Amino acid sequence: MCRRMGRRRLLTTVTAVWSNPGMSAPAKASAVRTPFKTVALVGRYSTAGIEGPLEEIASYILRNGQDVVFERETALATGLTAYPALSAEEIGTQADVAVVLGGDGTLLGIARQLAGYDVPLIGVNHGRLGFMTDIALEDAHTVLPDMLDGRYESETRLLLASRVVRDDMDIFSALALNDVVVNRSGISGMVELAVSVDGHFMYNQRSDGLIVSTATGSTAYALSAGGPILHPTLSGVVLVPIAPHALSNRPIVLPHDAEVTIEVASARDASVNFDMQSLTSLLPGDRIVVRRSQKTINLLHPVGYNYYATLRKKLHWHEYPSEDNRL
Repeated sequence: MCRRMGRRRLLTTVTAVWSNPGMSAPAKASAVRTPFKTVALVGRYSTAGIEGPLEEIASYILRNGQDVVFERETALATGLTAYPALSAEEIGTQADVAVVLGGDGTLLGIARQLAGYDVPLIGVNHGRLGFMTDIALEDAHTVLPDMLDGRYESETRLLLASRVVRDDMDIFSALALNDVVVNRSGISGMVELAVSVDGHFMYNQRSDGLIVSTATGSTAYALSAGGPILHPTLSGVVLVPIAPHALSNRPIVLPHDAEVTIEVASARDASVNFDMQSLTSLLPGDRIVVRRSQKTINLLHPVGYNYYATLRKKLHWHEYPSEDNRL
């Protein structure tokens, strides 16, 4: 199998939006680069019939001159075993780019595993909303070859690193690309949380929970809970209460280097989850410590990609009420 080619030369022209001068912030870049050589395919293998689109994508990647490997679980679940099957770690060291067929959840899952490796992600939408898997499946056969040949736009996305501390010992840790959510479970009552930032007490909060979100996650759960949308090139962290008891508890955007500590002051049944894909149960006295991770991922988009156009399309900002519903 061919090794990656000149990946360190990928970003040749960079335009960045900085939240603080001099800091390392997410960047967006567009230029013609060295074509990719080895392409990993990752699919939402629980979706019935996904093996057909995956095999079709694999075939025209091969026709475009790239080598194809499959993420191991995707290959085993779909029966597409004619291609080399690699673990996420092996993809990180042997592939040049990963094409993800599924929804945003599929991309979130593989992104956390590939964080820290120099493997960018291309998302092909086979789900519902698709903020990050922004290439329509019906367009993939024309869009992907150009991108794999080096014509694309690149964005660096930040992740959160979090750990759960119990009796001064770390009992769980995880990364999150979207958000870290502390909330009540089942039909239990409100949770009471004591929130501190950089060691300074901020507030006690009684609510259904609290969301700590990246800019990427600001259009996910945080948005539905009333949080602001952050452009993905911003590196701030958003705290969004979930149904707070006091109406004065409002979302707040914190600096990129803030360390947030959430202590469970009182709760009968609480948990913390990471991108809604991994979770652990909490006890009173547990502390969840969240800060920006040093690991990042790169998302690739077709040339001409526009974030505001994505917002208009996904959030239906371009739609107008019918004549019957206008006041």
